[in-house]
Amino acid sequence: MAVFALVFLAPIAYSIYLSLFRTRLIGGTAFVGADNYLKVLQDPQFWSAFGRVALFLVVQVPIMLFLALLVALAIDSGRLYGSAFFRISVFLPYAVPAVVAALMWGFMYGTRFGLVGNINEAFGLSLPDPLSPDLVLASIGNIVTWEFVGYNMLILYSALKVVNPSLYEAAALDGAGQLRIIWAIKLPALRGALLIATIFSIIGSFQLFNEPSILKTIAPNSVTTYFTPNYYAYSLSFAGQQFNYSATVAIVMGIITMIVAYLVQLRGMRKAV
Repeated sequence: MAVFALVFLAPIAYSIYLSLFRTRLIGGTAFVGADNYLKVLQDPQFWSAFGRVALFLVVQVPIMLFLALLVALAIDSGRLYGSAFFRISVFLPYAVPAVVAALMWGFMYGTRFGLVGNINEAFGLSLPDPLSPDLVLASIGNIVTWEFVGYNMLILYSALKVVNPSLYEAAALDGAGQLRIIWAIKLPALRGALLIATIFSIIGSFQLFNEPSILKTIAPNSVTTYFTPNYYAYSLSFAGQQFNYSATVAIVMGIITMIVAYLVQLRGMRKAV
């Protein structure tokens, strides 16, 4: 409990304390109460960043979980040749640090020095620039999907391994095919695991930081300082020296994340009942 209070509760309390003050060029630091929170709610850059991660969440998370579900079902089917190697191969990207993954994909995306550029030169093509302002969010989604499909696959596969084998035997005796077994036995057994994976993915989407911050060094015109709420808070603090407002942005985003995660959990529990 002491460690929990030191590394979790104390930083939150200090952030709340910072959010109640504002540092001015004239007059120094002064208590402003909820003014910083009202400023965040009226900040177009914050809402632009929030809308971007919300779009990222709505599009990327279902695709990632669907792919993880397909992989988990394929491995659990027992009909996949070399399933152990396949399982490790899919999970391996999760072991790659996010910074390394972003750098690796960022250089592959390059139209002048990377894989996209080499393909254009070799085949005389003109492929779209993955790091252009219109495509950079989709490119980040590809990186995150590559990183976390294996992690979510492991959650779903672990849930499938605890299903009673007698259920499969009974279904086979009744003449149920593989699709029927998946629909009637495996998917209901995965409901809780899918809920957990969805909540983790929602939290991860709202915390998106590593990939935009790394890609900004490669494509500075495509990634703004308010590309995501977390990156906006970081830029305010370390580039703009606005520590109080940065803490406020972080707290508001944390509250939004908790509310969304709670609503998803509540909806999932009602479906389970």
